[in-house]
Amino acid sequence: MRYQKITSDFFRNNRDRLTSKLKPDSVAIVTSNDQMPRSGDQNFPFRQNSDLFYLTGIDQEKTILCLFPAHPLPANREILFTIRPDELMETWEGHKLTKDEITAISGITTIKYLDEFNSLLPDLVLRAENIYLGLNENMRYTTDVPYRAMRFAHQIRQDYPLHNFERLSPLITEMRLVKQPEELQVIRKACDITGQAFGRVLKNIRPGMIEYEAEAEITHEYIRNGANGHSFSPIVATGASACTLHYETNANMMNDGDLVLIDFGAEYGNYAADCSRTIPVNGTYSARQRQCYEAVLRVFRQAVKLFVPGTTIDELHKKVCRLMEQEMIGLGLFTAADLEKQDINSPLFFRYFMHGTTHFMGLDVHDVGHRQVIFKKGMVLTCEPGLYIKDEGIGIRLENDILVDDQPVDLMSHIPIEPDEIEQLMKNRL
Repeated sequence: MRYQKITSDFFRNNRDRLTSKLKPDSVAIVTSNDQMPRSGDQNFPFRQNSDLFYLTGIDQEKTILCLFPAHPLPANREILFTIRPDELMETWEGHKLTKDEITAISGITTIKYLDEFNSLLPDLVLRAENIYLGLNENMRYTTDVPYRAMRFAHQIRQDYPLHNFERLSPLITEMRLVKQPEELQVIRKACDITGQAFGRVLKNIRPGMIEYEAEAEITHEYIRNGANGHSFSPIVATGASACTLHYETNANMMNDGDLVLIDFGAEYGNYAADCSRTIPVNGTYSARQRQCYEAVLRVFRQAVKLFVPGTTIDELHKKVCRLMEQEMIGLGLFTAADLEKQDINSPLFFRYFMHGTTHFMGLDVHDVGHRQVIFKKGMVLTCEPGLYIKDEGIGIRLENDILVDDQPVDLMSHIPIEPDEIEQLMKNRL
């Protein structure tokens, strides 16, 4: 385990909160993610199902959690199934968690091995009226891959067709939206590591480097500080490439006079950070670059103030788009008269600011929650206005992670964002 241990009370409390939301006589079953094949005899690095981690803290593959709060035997109200330790397997793959270690992490006392699951499942299911199953219901996600939770859902519906099946994801989503103190502590650590990575970039970046060299500096800082790695594929986009929103090639040379947009974030303890900065490759913004940068920064400062209880992503984005329109007029991209005549179905601002202002953050970089969710204290979202002028080779995005409160808290306020500070730090490059 690379990250500081999260108390088992956190995971126990999450299970208690979840079971209180289940209908009477219900069993909930949550499976781990697959070990995803890469090529040949290799798998991609394992990443746990965020819902299962939220309920147990267990990062190990081939894990199943069963919750049946009304089971007549107390020992069967919480059961975690896991890999049976095997000396030969551990010789090749390393240590697998023991029962005592799983109990210490999760607070679950009934630990069974995976090869016992099929024999115990009927005792759980046939006593229950309702079976709760969780699928990936993130609105941004579609896949052709029949992942483990989906395969299990198909199988159990086939085996027990007369039961009532319920969706587990909406219940866990409601819980995950508001972050608890333990989560905020881990998110802050992810933000701190992300800030350290940005500091390293500022010290090392210079004309003639390839974008992936800046990516390497970020990766270096993540790993040396105990992060799992990147919370998403990082973007290091120079010049006009910054106008491609999900540019991930990171293979162009960074030339003197260019801006480079860096969208990056550490994953620490399975929690994500997400940050964007736009810096001059040579250490000094040109007059036009600074003009555009300061326009985005002004909008960013105003937007942060909007992360208060009672609003929604949609409402906040509309306000930010109005702010961006005025800045675009000031930058000469269009006039107030043009604005009056625009097609409302194809607004002028969308040519230069075509993405959303914010998304939820947490165990996933694009965390659970939709655009109409009403903000509550304790939610964490990004704030990321941008400006993209492809003809001028200018792409600017400024992004921090914000904690919703009556006075919103910028969790990345310590990461340099003012142009003067960035220029001064870049003067001290190695």
